Formats: sequence, C-alpha cells, structure tokens
Amino acid sequence: MKKTTDTPAGEEFAALRSRVWDVLIPARAGYLGGVSPHYDEVFHDIAQRTERAGSLDKTDIAALVVWKRLSAQTRWVSALMSLPDTQVREVTQQAVTAVRDTALTPGEAARTGRGIIAELPGFRTGDALASAILTAAAPQRMAVYDRRVQHALDTLGLTLTPTPGRYGRYLQLLDDLLKHGGAPADGWTARDIDTALYWTGAHPHPPATA
Repeated sequence: MKKTTDTPAGEEFAALRSRVWDVLIPARAGYLGGVSPHYDEVFHDIAQRTERAGSLDKTDIAALVVWKRLSAQTRWVSALMSLPDTQVREVTQQAVTAVRDTALTPGEAARTGRGIIAELPGFRTGDALASAILTAAAPQRMAVYDRRVQHALDTLGLTLTPTPGRYGRYLQLLDDLLKHGGAPADGWTARDIDTALYWTGAHPHPPATA
C-alpha cells in the first residue's frame, strides 16, 4: 500500500479500515434509501456530456454549483463568468485528461487534475466544487469532497489534513480503502465511498476505536 503523510501505519490502518467498512456499508444503504433517486440527475447529465465533449463549460460548472448547493453570490463567480467559454473548456479539458489518465494512480491523477483546475477563478482553495468537476470528468475514478465528508473522516479516525494537495491525498486514502477492503469493497468505487461518507457526515456515528 502506497503511504501518504495522512495514511496511518500498516497495522493501524488494517485494523481501522475493517471498522470503517462496518460504517460505510450501512451508510451507503442509508444514502441510497434516504436521498431522492432524482437528486443526482444533474450530476449524471453533466458526467455524460463531459464524456462526449471531453471538457466542461460555464453552464456545466454553474449546474454543479446548484447541485452542490453552493452560493453563487461570490466574487469568483463573476470572474469565472467573465472568461470566454473557450478558455474554460481549455482548462477543464486538461483536467479531464489528467483524471482519466490510467497511467497515474487515482491519487496522482486527482492531484494533477486539481492543480490544473486551480487556474480558474474560485478554484485556488477549497475542494468541494473542484472535486465535483473532476468527478464528473471521471466518475469511476474520482470522488466528491466536502465538509460533511471531512466530518465523517474525522469521526471515523481517518486523517486528512487541509494542507496543500488535500484532494490527491483524499483519493489516495479512498483508493487504499478500496484496494485493501477485501470482500466488503467488491463492486465499490471511490464515488460510492464518498456518498457513504457524505451520509455518515450528516448522520455521525461514534468515533472508531480499538
């Protein structure tokens, strides 16, 4: 298992991940049962358009702002909307290519894509919307990150610090859970884990302990 600065030592992580999966599995079921099956239609539509176009435009990003329930009453939105769509597509095309590059690990691809998307206004800091864009670009590899996910990670005892490169470390952490999760991880993607974490963050469990 490839280690990152946020990854616990091998034996510690092995013990922790079994407890984590005990939470993730019912949380994923809770998400599927508790969230309208229509809620993610916007995300799926954008993912399909991105699959065909190989990039996202301002309309796609605006739709993801609504999907993530983020505020559009911010200065960066005006700056982004003032850019030509061709420039937005140029940047997002590079990011799409990066996160789809199977020569890179998911963590490496996430770090590269996140660095590229930072060229756009509003994406230098914070990973919520950037992660939604990158996940729409590669829904079978990437995952969405937000404050509820972070709260779930903290609750479960999985360390993810806010230092630069967080999104890449986040994907590396999820990849480690998938690769070393055994039977519980069969058929899961990083996106499945993020929805389980989202649900856990909204319906927290007691911290994972030995």
